[in-house]
Amino acid sequence: MKGQNSSQIEKLLTKGVKIHNPESVEIGDEVLTERISGNGVHIYPGCRIFGSSTIILKGSIIGYEGPVTIENCQVGPDVELKGGFFREAVFLKNAAAGSGSHVREGTILEEYSSIAHTAGLKQTILFPFVTLGSLINFCDCLMCGGRSRKDHSEVGSSYIHFNFTPNQDKATASLIGDVPNGVMLNQNPIFLGGQGGLVGPCRLAFGTIIAAGSIYRKDVLKPDRLLVEKGITGGDISFNKGIYQSVKRIVKNNTIYIANLMALKQWYIHVRSQFVSDDFPEALCDGLKEKLDMGIDERLKRLKGLSQKMPESIAAYQKNINKEAMSSLLLQKNELFNRWDEMEGSFKLLRKEESDRQTKDVFLEKIFLGIKKRGKDYLSVIKGLDIEDSKSGTLWLQGIVDHITAEIFKILPSFNYVKK
Repeated sequence: MKGQNSSQIEKLLTKGVKIHNPESVEIGDEVLTERISGNGVHIYPGCRIFGSSTIILKGSIIGYEGPVTIENCQVGPDVELKGGFFREAVFLKNAAAGSGSHVREGTILEEYSSIAHTAGLKQTILFPFVTLGSLINFCDCLMCGGRSRKDHSEVGSSYIHFNFTPNQDKATASLIGDVPNGVMLNQNPIFLGGQGGLVGPCRLAFGTIIAAGSIYRKDVLKPDRLLVEKGITGGDISFNKGIYQSVKRIVKNNTIYIANLMALKQWYIHVRSQFVSDDFPEALCDGLKEKLDMGIDERLKRLKGLSQKMPESIAAYQKNINKEAMSSLLLQKNELFNRWDEMEGSFKLLRKEESDRQTKDVFLEKIFLGIKKRGKDYLSVIKGLDIEDSKSGTLWLQGIVDHITAEIFKILPSFNYVKK
């Protein structure tokens, strides 16, 4: 150990951090060592920890299966990051990531959620208990569902969320479950079978089961469905880049996804913040809100990118489709392009808008009573809500989602938005 890194290592060793083979571990000069707990934290050989906003709480195990790089992550208590690269992500109590993980900005793993070896996440949010298998690429998703560690949503190994289109855009985020119901931890789990994929942007209802080997391309809005996708018939057909045969579904799913993220931000502000404690300090709560802001910014950026492609898409569409061009589709494309600035401004205003205070306060009172009875154990309090109390919370959050979505589609009348 030499220079400043030696000093950082010594500080951690002095406070009780178990650093196995300290000479092989690097701690950045900017890391605030007071943010790394000395209570049961283990850092194994080859690990590198960077970033002034990094925190690592008690009982966490870093790098047991292989070297770990952490950069500006908030790591809660009893988390296991077994091997891989982790940047600008949050891991709540008992979350786990296997060796070879590649977890990037905007990612949140809530309590007891986990990914097995060689999984790639970016702008991914996993609610409590959600489990991902091995050899998975699951970027730009929010997934929830399930009630416990034995009754959880799961993604089978070798699964891909396809989040980049042949038209070279990423307005493709998929909502697997939804925020207003998912946060209540009382919904049927969702299962995405291994050796399969989901083509974003999709929305899947709770209880959806997609059979192994299926590549699914559609929304599933009815709960508790078993889906088996047939293989695509082989062929050789012309492809005209940039045409976009439909934009309504893409814009609708993106808007609903953004609205769900905004609702989750309100949940973090008003509900999660009530559980600040030694196991969930303010810095961890702030990390959640920061990562959600990253997610909202990312989705707006990608939707804007799509909107700016519309003039080129209109020209390509008219050239290749000719007399069969649909006037309604042309109108929608024009509207999306010409009114993007108005849409973006509306999203920004809605992002700051106060939700229905009366409905919110009714639910928050139930949270206060739950904390008084069970203490600041988030999972116990939420799972301890009775059915009617959970419904009141869902009503509050769904009201946020519906209001945002309705306001955005007022700007796009040609889309003829109908809530579904």
